Amino acid sequence: MRAVSPWLLCGVVALALAGCGGTSRQSTPAELKLQREDLAASSRALKSVEGPVAAEVAATKSAWPLIANGLPATTSTLSGAGQVKRATEAATRLRLPVLFGEAQARSLTGPASELAGLFGSYALLSARGWKLLDAELAQIASGPPVSARFARENAPIYIESIYDGHFTLAQIGKKLLAAYDKLGGATAFGTALTQAEVDALARNYSEASDRLHPHVAVRVGS
Repeated sequence: MRAVSPWLLCGVVALALAGCGGTSRQSTPAELKLQREDLAASSRALKSVEGPVAAEVAATKSAWPLIANGLPATTSTLSGAGQVKRATEAATRLRLPVLFGEAQARSLTGPASELAGLFGSYALLSARGWKLLDAELAQIASGPPVSARFARENAPIYIESIYDGHFTLAQIGKKLLAAYDKLGGATAFGTALTQAEVDALARNYSEASDRLHPHVAVRVGS
């Protein structure tokens, strides 16, 4: 089993802690109604960012084979206007939906809270990972030898961050499907959130659409 990076572990722990205050009791009808409303709103938020997410995923998949096993001995082909730069720019354009912002996300109930956390982790890990990896490549290309060596040694941190971000993104669809079923499915949601809408989101936020291949194969110090 692949070791989980500290960055992803922190995100998982945060999500777990967020749910620690709950109990196993049955939700009241009023609570279920609010959870359904929040899930429908979160689904609309996910729909609103499908374009930027698809662009970032496509750019990352194009660049990923070049870095999945670590930086090559010569990195000149990775900098400049190549795939890494395009992936960095696409990740920089990612924005959290307003509903998933820190203040608003705190008020979300039920499964919607987890969806917001997963998307926020993806956006943070991917954007920071690409931005910092791009900066490390610049150091390797033009910095003094000591800085270049340090940058190369630390590059795996940011490569893992990119992988973990997309692993997280790929979990959203199945979490959404499970939440929709748990909260009553099409009968309970009606036109507020249809099965077809949930299925479409689940396809776009899925392992098939968003996981990176090959798996990350580099560690700090390697």
